[in-house]
Amino acid sequence: MNIVARSTLLPVVPRAEPDERLSCWLGRLAQFYGMPIKAFLECSGLSCCDVADLEWRLGAGEGALLAARTGMTVEATRAMTFEEIAPHARLTVTRGSRYVCPLCPGGIQRKSTALPWNFWCPEHGVRLAARGGRNLEGLSQTQLTVLDLNARAGAMRLANWARGKDEGLPSVPQLLDFLTTRHRRSSPPSLTEQPRMSLLARRENHDFLTHPIARQALLVVVPEYDRVAPVLAKPVRSGLLALAQGSLLQNYALAVGVGRLSADPVGHVASVLLASDEEGEERLRETLRAWPLTLRRRIYARLQRLRVARSGASSGAEGVKSGQKHGQSQKFRFSQSHNYARGIS
Repeated sequence: MNIVARSTLLPVVPRAEPDERLSCWLGRLAQFYGMPIKAFLECSGLSCCDVADLEWRLGAGEGALLAARTGMTVEATRAMTFEEIAPHARLTVTRGSRYVCPLCPGGIQRKSTALPWNFWCPEHGVRLAARGGRNLEGLSQTQLTVLDLNARAGAMRLANWARGKDEGLPSVPQLLDFLTTRHRRSSPPSLTEQPRMSLLARRENHDFLTHPIARQALLVVVPEYDRVAPVLAKPVRSGLLALAQGSLLQNYALAVGVGRLSADPVGHVASVLLASDEEGEERLRETLRAWPLTLRRRIYARLQRLRVARSGASSGAEGVKSGQKHGQSQKFRFSQSHNYARGIS
């Protein structure tokens, strides 16, 4: 009797939304028939399966059971899974929606909103918003227009990496390791980072004003993020964890950073090294050991030229100041020379 029930086609099956993830669609089916998701899977012959596991490993037999119960083809069911995501990127996928689309129906979870590098709804094309967190406020529309070019390039490379199709060097994990490496010693919020406070407020927030903040290479590669991110939320986790556990603003900045480093690794890395202190440069050079040798040589050659140019500019500025002072002294002496006897200066 149970076997017959399991093979019976459901009379009504809600249509899957475009890009909807399998767990969401099965959850809607279970809710429609007034049963827990676990009970629905049991009625479909999948009593030993977890809905989250099905999103990763939907075998032919499991797909056939769902097809017999719902009328959905096995290919269409598999299209709702994350089978295209390689194992090395699975930690970046959330169980629920990471971001939300303001135009999507409530309760619909799309696959794209579970990935940290998708910032636009594939169905409506609008910018996604954070779930109860920080969005991209602080960035003007003009800034976003420019940053979106880098973010889309970075997101494309992150998506290819997640599918095992990215062969670029340095690799995506190597780029993320560099972006999340501290280039300077941790330091408390600077005056420009601190909000305006009264003397009493400063005394009450002494711990905040003196709390050391990690200064990562991301802040140099994406200075726009450095200017708008809350000071205590500027640091991100290391490497891939930065994507897996980052906020919308942090992941957007990381995608921009990946896009910029992919387009011009020599220029951006050299700029970070130039802005680093001694300890930070050692950490960065250690991170760069995994990068191709020819690329590292170009980076260090560019760094040397930047340092020579900065030294020359500094010497030139000092020379101008010295010349100005010397010229002023000569002018003063000449204009006042009639007040002194010959030979006296």
